[in-house]
Amino acid sequence: MDGYGVQNNITIAKGIDTAYTVVMTPLGVDRMFFHCPGASDTFGYEDINFSIVEEADLFHFGYPTIMKNLYKNPRELISIFKKAKELGTLTSLDLTAVSENSEAAKADWCRIFRDLLPYVDYFVPSVEELCFLIDRPRYKEWQKRAQGGDVTEIINWQEDVRPLADKLMGWGAKVVLIKCGAPGMYLRTNRSEHPEGVREYAWEDVELYERSYKPDRFCPATGAGDVSIAAFLTAVLQGYSPRRCLQLAAGAGACCVTDYDALSGLVPFDKLIAQIDGGWEKN
Repeated sequence: MDGYGVQNNITIAKGIDTAYTVVMTPLGVDRMFFHCPGASDTFGYEDINFSIVEEADLFHFGYPTIMKNLYKNPRELISIFKKAKELGTLTSLDLTAVSENSEAAKADWCRIFRDLLPYVDYFVPSVEELCFLIDRPRYKEWQKRAQGGDVTEIINWQEDVRPLADKLMGWGAKVVLIKCGAPGMYLRTNRSEHPEGVREYAWEDVELYERSYKPDRFCPATGAGDVSIAAFLTAVLQGYSPRRCLQLAAGAGACCVTDYDALSGLVPFDKLIAQIDGGWEKN
């Protein structure tokens, strides 16, 4: 953390294990995640130092879908985002996949998102995670069409992804970035509900789809989604246009998969922009 200039504000919860995930990437097989939730199961509102949040440009929260206290007591999750917004900080939310037979899968995520999204400026889920949580019949239909393959290879953004975004817009979402796997990324913004404070371009009523860029080589995709989100949010804060933010997100994701870890393949924005504007080939 020191090497990357990250402040160490980690809370120590005595008597509770640290959460960790082991990612297995066998040759020719999709990644497998072995997750020990540890302190994530007890994490809540009281564990956040809101004096630090108040000083931040952006409050990013990841994976309440695997944090037991938050999906069993969703009012606490909503209170976290509501407090961040009261402090005047931009907010973003990411999800992760949950097993169909898990406790998290039984939570009423449609109701949770209806109550939560008015306090989320940037909602950045993957399409599989999102569809499983808010439209399970559609997700099962995708699985049937994919015949055991990757559902992102068979879905169409107009017919399959747009309806999910429509639902989120109706629940008060402001900006939604949906990661659609190797094919690309989808960006949608609300006509009237949009974040304030970082705008040099019009972000109202935007709908864009960006096909992914071809990487120089492909290693396991560990971290590619998180890297894409980080690039998108950084580009937003630096004042880039919606299209450019989406391009930088897709480009960073393509760079990420060129090495075995999540950071070694990354390059600065100026090099990414030069490669994009130079005609970087797309999938």
